[in-house]
Amino acid sequence: MESTSKKKIIGDGSWAAIVPFILITSCFALWGFANDVTTPMVKAFSKIFRMSVTEGTLVQVAFYGGYFAMSLPAAMFIRRYSYKAGVMLGLGLYALGAFLFFPAKELGDYYPFLIAYFILTCGLSFLETSCNPYILSMGPEETATRRLNLAQAFNPIGALLGMYVAMEFVQRRLHPLDTAERALLSDSEFEAIRDADLATLIAPYLVIGVVTLCVLVLVRVMKMPKHSDGTGKMDFGPTLRRLAAVPRYREGVVAQFFYVGAQIMCWTFIIQYGTRLFMDMGMAEQAAEVRSQQFNIAAMALFCVSRFICTFLLRFFNPGWLLRTLAVVACLFTLGVVFFQDIWGMYCIVGVSACMSLMFPTIYGIALQGLGEDAKFGAAGLIMAILGGSVLPPLQASVIDLHEVWGMPAVNISFLLPFLCFVVVVVYGHRSYRQG
Repeated sequence: MESTSKKKIIGDGSWAAIVPFILITSCFALWGFANDVTTPMVKAFSKIFRMSVTEGTLVQVAFYGGYFAMSLPAAMFIRRYSYKAGVMLGLGLYALGAFLFFPAKELGDYYPFLIAYFILTCGLSFLETSCNPYILSMGPEETATRRLNLAQAFNPIGALLGMYVAMEFVQRRLHPLDTAERALLSDSEFEAIRDADLATLIAPYLVIGVVTLCVLVLVRVMKMPKHSDGTGKMDFGPTLRRLAAVPRYREGVVAQFFYVGAQIMCWTFIIQYGTRLFMDMGMAEQAAEVRSQQFNIAAMALFCVSRFICTFLLRFFNPGWLLRTLAVVACLFTLGVVFFQDIWGMYCIVGVSACMSLMFPTIYGIALQGLGEDAKFGAAGLIMAILGGSVLPPLQASVIDLHEVWGMPAVNISFLLPFLCFVVVVVYGHRSYRQG
């Protein structure tokens, strides 16, 4: 297990290098907030609009579909202009999507919210396509993976805030009628409760839209470092061929697809898993949902702490080896989620988050290692792989809607899908370690 270099993580260590690093790192917290204030909305929208779990996951389809649709145009934009321009456009789209929640609420229909989510995540796609390789470029290549893990450590801080806001300012304030009782309402009663709940739901998005605009202004006025920005060369075909010829990169795209799918499945359906478990213990549905969200927040807190620990461990251990080890442990925890039908299953879901903390930035860093200027397009492929968060959760939701499979609760059995995803990550980590 090779240790990484002791060189400075951030450029030359001067304030001229550190301040832009801090500003770009703040964007990681912003999209962490967006991801995790949105995840509980799958359950919230299902209740507000009286839909099935599968229909509710259209939120995730729209959310992560925006990543897929815009990542390649984002890479082309960055190649033509600069990382800074990509960050600014991403922040602008993020704010626009957030503000569109107000007209969606006025329309009182589900699908305008999906459009708002899609536009918002087009902005997140620009941000991630810009910020991840930008951070990698802000210092020596030998410490690039550590630097990205450090920046990514602030992503779960934003995510924790998003979860807290979702629990305290959305879930607790929704009308207490459960799903079954809402189905019995007259149209006029349903519309009155729906409109009140939507007014509650949109408030966090409008606030984060204002915050995002403030960050956009700071990025605009700040002098940012340039790292081969704005070459203007658009040799798209040759770049793709070069990238496809690098096994570490193309396998990294596959691993990232399955990792993101596993992450979103675990964090989305912990609510359904916990709600079933706590209702079986005698809780009302809304109380069970809030209790489940508390476990979700605990999982994210552990994810956050683990990210800092893993960043430290990367000073001493090969990234591929550490990735493989944590993916194996994640597989074991996920099997616990499947086979335990008591509180231990919830503990296992929380444990999975500790293992996942390393995975996204480490896969990203390994895949882009040594790509040079091609990393700008390479980053797009890895962000497109976030499509896994759009494709795989509806598959899990379709299993959950079966209610029972093989004599077990379907929500338990559904976690076999994240288990298989972590197996893919084990293989990638092993191959990366063997290749050195």
